[in-house]
Amino acid sequence: MTTQYWLVKSEPGAYAWTDLVRDKRTAWTGVRNYQARIHLNAMRPGDRVLFYESVTTKAVVGLAQVTKPAFPDPTAKEPGWVAVELEAVAPLPKPVPLARIKAEPAFAKIALLRQSLLSVLPLTRAEFDRFRQLGV
Repeated sequence: MTTQYWLVKSEPGAYAWTDLVRDKRTAWTGVRNYQARIHLNAMRPGDRVLFYESVTTKAVVGLAQVTKPAFPDPTAKEPGWVAVELEAVAPLPKPVPLARIKAEPAFAKIALLRQSLLSVLPLTRAEFDRFRQLGV
């Protein structure tokens, strides 16, 4: 199966990159957006994930991977909501701030800029690779 590329967003006060590094892996729970749920359901083990800290940091700060595909979200009161398991891989040597993302022509069409409330979004391989280049 082909590797897919994703970006997940979290508020550092709720769950920061340092939390994922400390925990090594976590269930990505609490997502209550229908479009994000579609993306969670599409994630597969081995897919690469960029971790974006919103609100205060406003930057892509780390690289993770999916280790467990979608399963029922244990924090949901209603059926149908799902979570995936993510594992920390490595921090980006240099965070990629939102201002840089907005200025980068390669990111003109990413959902991060068009749908700012979406917490799980797909990336193309080219977009993922460009983030990695900017984060060195």
